[in-house]
Amino acid sequence: MSKKTPELAPVLEAIVADDLAGLPTGPEQWVRKSLSNLAQALAKRSYVVSPTTIKRLLKKLDYGLLSNRKSLCKTKHADQDRQFRYIKRVKRHLLEAGFPVISVDAKDKVLIGDFANRGQSWRQAAEAVLLHDFPTDGIGVAKPYGIYDLRHNQGYVYLGTAADTPEFAAYCIAQWWANPARPRFAREELLLIFCDAGGSNHCRFWLWKHEVQQQLANQFGIHVMVCHYPTGTSRYNPIEYRLFSQLSMNWASKPLRSWQTLLNFIRGTTNKTGLTVQAFLVDRLFAKGRSVSLQQRQDLQLTRRPICPNWNYIITPQQLIPT
Repeated sequence: MSKKTPELAPVLEAIVADDLAGLPTGPEQWVRKSLSNLAQALAKRSYVVSPTTIKRLLKKLDYGLLSNRKSLCKTKHADQDRQFRYIKRVKRHLLEAGFPVISVDAKDKVLIGDFANRGQSWRQAAEAVLLHDFPTDGIGVAKPYGIYDLRHNQGYVYLGTAADTPEFAAYCIAQWWANPARPRFAREELLLIFCDAGGSNHCRFWLWKHEVQQQLANQFGIHVMVCHYPTGTSRYNPIEYRLFSQLSMNWASKPLRSWQTLLNFIRGTTNKTGLTVQAFLVDRLFAKGRSVSLQQRQDLQLTRRPICPNWNYIITPQQLIPT
């Protein structure tokens, strides 16, 4: 005969305590056993309880079904807070003055073909996809590079078919700037770019600075100000939570079987704030492993800002420099 349940909570807590993982002295602990395993453990003590009841009692004991949360940074740069304050100040000042402010980044590569896509969606039957994600079994691999216009709440995604290089990154920004359909700004003599400290727009890549000089500053006769987010803080880059997160939700669990399918999903992305997104295919080769000569570095019209100079700089058109 089973026992009554008023004293079940302390018994369950004792069982859970015997099977906790984590630091004994730390605030974060978790249960290794499943609800059914806990029910079996209680049954051995003459408590016949359903997994649903155990779940309810665990919630009363402040346990929850949780996954990992990415919130820890192994290293924190000494100037991280200073850089964030500078970015906030520069963004507010240039937006109020009517200058264009964009956030850019490269999204994870996307396999095109009958491949599984992360996420879930409501449907009557699951779609059949390939068992393994071998790129050779698909049509190609897309390298999306995104641009988010902070003023107009617009996203632009360029799907590269070749390597994600600094040349490709600068090319995408140049394509956006030259697009006759993009909104115009009150003042367009200066462009502010927010980007990560790594990737194809790495803060230490001379090729990135060289391509910004050639493809943006020189080609369009504009000043380009670049502000990098400190290493390990890319999630604070506006494009991550205003554009890329919406893209991932829009195509969740849907196989991207063709380039057109991927383009359509990107173009159909929106949210409650009125986000609109355009997508373009960049079927062009960009050479990997290019280097910048010492003379090319010296020719750069680059002025580093006094605050965090490795992360903040302005590149001036060479033709505007008096000779």
